[in-house]
Amino acid sequence: MDAGIGKLLGQEQINSVSHIILEVTIQSFAIHKSQLTKPMSKPHRYMAALNLSLLTKRRFAPLFVVQFLGAFNDNVLRFAMIFLASFTLFRDHPEKSAQLGTIAAGLFMLPYFCFSSLAGQLADGMDKARLVRWIKATEIIIMSLSLIGFWTHSVTALLIALFFMGLHSTFFGPVKYAIIPQHLGAPEILGGTALIEAGTFIAILAGQLLGSTVTPMFAGVIATCLSLTGFITSLFIPPAPPERAHIRIELNIFKSTWAGMRRAWQDNQIWLAILGISWFFAAGAVLLSEFAPLVNGTLHADKSIATLFLLVFSVSIAVGSMTINWLLKGNISTRYVPLSAYFMGAFFILFWFSTTHFKLLEEGGGIATFIASSGSWLILFALFGIAFSGGMFIVPLYAILQTHSESGACAQTIATNNIFNAITAVALVALSTFQLTWGFSVPQLIGALGVETIIGALVAYCTTFVTFGADTRP
Repeated sequence: MDAGIGKLLGQEQINSVSHIILEVTIQSFAIHKSQLTKPMSKPHRYMAALNLSLLTKRRFAPLFVVQFLGAFNDNVLRFAMIFLASFTLFRDHPEKSAQLGTIAAGLFMLPYFCFSSLAGQLADGMDKARLVRWIKATEIIIMSLSLIGFWTHSVTALLIALFFMGLHSTFFGPVKYAIIPQHLGAPEILGGTALIEAGTFIAILAGQLLGSTVTPMFAGVIATCLSLTGFITSLFIPPAPPERAHIRIELNIFKSTWAGMRRAWQDNQIWLAILGISWFFAAGAVLLSEFAPLVNGTLHADKSIATLFLLVFSVSIAVGSMTINWLLKGNISTRYVPLSAYFMGAFFILFWFSTTHFKLLEEGGGIATFIASSGSWLILFALFGIAFSGGMFIVPLYAILQTHSESGACAQTIATNNIFNAITAVALVALSTFQLTWGFSVPQLIGALGVETIIGALVAYCTTFVTFGADTRP
């Protein structure tokens, strides 16, 4: 398994493609301090601590499975397509493979810019469970198209399928978060959000591993079968009718996008949460995209080390997401958000220091050689710290968006957040590309992310004081 994904992550022609790895994935800009929230009753505390029990309840379990399979399929499709292009179609033309990766990244992100506002309006204006079923039904068609692409080696068919999977994710993102406050009680929202985040990153990891270790055709068959499974599972999601009687759908995407941004700007709590989430996903996207060149050019290690880094990162975010719910006992509070941001920045800097001074026992060595080399555990600890702190940082912010949005507009708030995520990710990737061109090494780039994260946290902490209650829903 390590060798399989290592082949993908370690090739020079794939390095530029690795920006695709996490959708618009990773965000952070710190936030404020808040007062302690009012304590729950003992039964509520008990219920919050046992949030894993939500996985056995119909009001949450089907949604969790559906989103897990969707995130899994996104990454199976993308990695299988890259694998097909790199090692079959364009094996002797790595520059074409790199170009395909750039095109694929743009096609996948384009719907977030164009259709997020429409997705939020639809989710707020109709029964959310019904919308999920519609979205999952389209996924079957999309995956069937990708299967044809893998069968015929049609890059055009695969790119079309990838664009529509980006559109699928654009519409599914707002509804999956907006439905949680309708199905879960106040003490359960943080735990449910933590499970969604943890499951998403584990699904991303599993999808990447599968997409790069089996044949593209077999990956397409699995993804198609899982899309059918996701649709069947969506039939068990309980109804979630709109909270407002009538919502007028604004088809002018520029007007609706601007309206969503203006609404977020007017609510300081929502605005800061969006900024925090966007920075976290953007910084994480840059970090993940640099795993392959870091392993190859700085550590001089085997490509399997990139797989190890990806595994540690994904699992650590999941652990951090669950830990923050345990610490807060289900209360929705930003109590640990500033501290998590400081630690995240500090661990970025530690990762810079540890990778800069690392010496591998044997150049080109694999995982065993890496682990045996002095300083390897410090690198893994720093990487664990970045991801663990990130998980603790992001879950309360998402819970704030879910519970502090105005009544009947939660999905539109999430959609606005997704637009900012995409904008921030593109901007930070562009800045990082400029820094690398200007002469930054990969470790220095990662260290700069740490400094920027800490500065952002300090500025937000010193200039903002926002209080969130345990249940901020209207």
